[in-house]
This record gives sequence, structure tokens and C-alpha cells, in this order.
Amino acid sequence: MTTNDTKTNLTRRSILKTGAAVTAAGAFGALATQGAWAAGSDKPEKEEVKVGFIPLTDCASVVMASVLGFDKKYGIKIVPTKEASWPGVRDKLVNGELDAAHVLYGLVYGVHLGVSGPKKDMAILMTLNNNGQAITLSKKLADKGAVDGPSLAKLMQTDKREYTFAQTFPTGTHAMWLYYWLASYGIDPMKDAKIITVPPPQMVANMRIGNMDGYCVGEPWGHRAIADGIGITGVTTQDIWKDHPEKVLGTTAEWVKANPNTARAMTAAILEASKWIDASLSNKNKMAETIANKSYVNTSVDVINQRILGRYQNGLGKTWDDPNYMKFYNDGAVNFPYLSDGMWFLTQHRRWGLLKDDIDYMAVAKSINRIDMYKEAATMASAGVPKDVMRTSKLVDGAVWDGKNPKAYAASFKIKAQANA
Repeated sequence: MTTNDTKTNLTRRSILKTGAAVTAAGAFGALATQGAWAAGSDKPEKEEVKVGFIPLTDCASVVMASVLGFDKKYGIKIVPTKEASWPGVRDKLVNGELDAAHVLYGLVYGVHLGVSGPKKDMAILMTLNNNGQAITLSKKLADKGAVDGPSLAKLMQTDKREYTFAQTFPTGTHAMWLYYWLASYGIDPMKDAKIITVPPPQMVANMRIGNMDGYCVGEPWGHRAIADGIGITGVTTQDIWKDHPEKVLGTTAEWVKANPNTARAMTAAILEASKWIDASLSNKNKMAETIANKSYVNTSVDVINQRILGRYQNGLGKTWDDPNYMKFYNDGAVNFPYLSDGMWFLTQHRRWGLLKDDIDYMAVAKSINRIDMYKEAATMASAGVPKDVMRTSKLVDGAVWDGKNPKAYAASFKIKAQANA
């Protein structure tokens, strides 16, 4: 048998067993392109995969995996499905209308624990992006001097009324960034403000008609408020937590069990798209042009491509280049489903009374974050894999999160829900 014949007969598992991740992944990529999925136990169980997304910049890796054909390389077809709201994504994941989704980290955890709708065992296959969200304050607030955390807290003390802030889903990332930021400046989000839930694409319209004083959402809806002259950026989420986890590729545990090969193939394809996006400025611009389309985010390219390149303006004349803009790959550090990231969301759910009691934080994170499956997909896609399943971060209030004592961390905050006092 020739060397080429031998290669043709290799399966994904035999490749993985070689232990040479980079070489193996390169070989596998070539095989997939040649149609190595045609036979054997590694053939994807589903060749067409419906992946839901919300119109946000950070849906880009899902969209580009489909548009650029990375999915075909792994024997599947990703069908990006535009959804209207996070509750809609949740419901379609739970009932099986979607195979997977670009979804909020905390939504997946909330569903798994039954604190944000129907309870269902869930799975996170990879993190899709770090950074790139923002808290927007209305121009009316800015005109009264509230342009950041300290000045907002001062105004709320001196100009007493009901202040309304919006997030996108009760257990989601934007709710947690908003609550954490407000509390860091002495504002109790549960007592000092009215919190409402608004779908991301509807944030700007609601601020325009005066329904809210501020909101936290993903791009491009922070920059869009500035472009439209109705809001200012009070803080970026990377200034709350540098390189924070954001959206994930989420699905149900049941779906992964039934479709493990498809799950690996889908993850590998989206990993390749993530690498492609971050590889060059021209790729980022091409991505912005693609997702601005009506089928995806449905906005102008210039609203997307400024912040995706790290070019920020706050709506008050200040401009800056932010090195901590939205990242999709960063040698795999973005995409690895760190256990500590999942545990952090659980500590905040506990802090704000969404979880009534402490739980086994580590056990829950291990059951949801499919690290073994991610590593296999990363090998297939020649993607970097960090050495540690935990990471340490310092947040805006100076608190350090390392995942070592989540119960104590959740209880350590001065401002928290009464039930957790």
C-alpha cells in the first residue's frame, strides 16, 4: 500500500492517536476536503446543521464558517438561522428546532440549572469571542454630566427619579456586566434602578424614544447609538474585565450525545473561521462587509468595522485605539471553554439571587463545558489549546477571580441580592 493509500484510509480517531496535534490536524483537514467522511464511524451524524444567531457582530465566526465553506471541509453544511431574541434562541435549542446557537454564556448555564426558563442539560462546545460589548448611556444623561460610572452614581444621588437600564437576558452576559459595573460604583441594580430586558437589535430604537437611560449590549448596537447621536459609551466591557468570555457555541447535552461527530466537525469549522477573522485587517473588513448584510446583522458596514478594528469613539468627542477590542481567536485562548469562566457566571447568578443556594460550581462547569470535545476539534482545526482549564482575571473593582473559592467569591461583594447577604 502506498503512503497516499494509507493516508486515505486514516480516520479522525487514528489521526488523533498519533499525538502530533499540528501535523495530524493538517492531515485531517486535507482528508476532509477529499471526502474522507464517506465511510466509517467518524462520519457526521447530521450533514446539515442549523445554528441560530442574533444580529450581533460576534455572530461572525458562525456566519463566516458557512460563507467561506469551512464547514464543507469537515463534511457538514452550517445553516445560520437568524433569530429575534435570546428567549427565542433558548426555546428553539430546548425543543430541538435549532441544533446549536451563537448564544449568551450565562443563558446556557441558566437553562442547565432551570433558573432562566425550562430546565435542560446543556453543553458549551467553544467560546466564540472575548470583549467587544459596551454600556451605553443616553445623551440626556450625558447632558446632565453622567458620562461614566462615578458621574452616573453622583447624578442618581442628586437627581432622584426612577432610572431604567436594559440588558438582553436575565442570566446572560450583558445583565452580569451591567450589574457588576453599576455595583462597582455603589449603585444597587436591584434597588436603585429598574432593569428591563430588550432584544439586542431593539436597543437603539428604545433609547431613541426614551424608554431607557442606559443599556448593555453587544456591538454594533453600542456604536450605532453614537452614530445616530442618541447615546454615549459609558464603558466598554473589556474595561470591566479584560478578555472576558462572551458568546459561546451552545447546544443541549442530548444533541451532543446523539451527534458527537457532527459537534466536533461544527466546532472545528467555526474555529477555522475564528482564526481567519483574526488573521488580518482585510479579513476583518471582509467579515464586516459580509455580516452587515440584511440576512445577518442588517446595518451599515461602517457601524460594524470601526470597533472590530479597535477604533473607538465615545460620542463626546473622545476617540481611541483599543488593543482589547473584540477577539475571535488569539491562538485559541479566546475559544477554549475555561471552567473558571463558566463558574464566574454561576457566582454572579448566586450574587444576584438567581441561584438561591450555593452549588458545586466546579461540577456544573465540568458537565457543561465540553473540554475534551473542544480539544479534539482544536486538533482537527490546528488550533491552539491553553495548558490550564482555569484562568485568573482582575475586574474593574479590583476583585481577582481565579475560580479557587467560588462560594466565598460570590458572598464577598458588598452589594448583592438580599437572599445572598
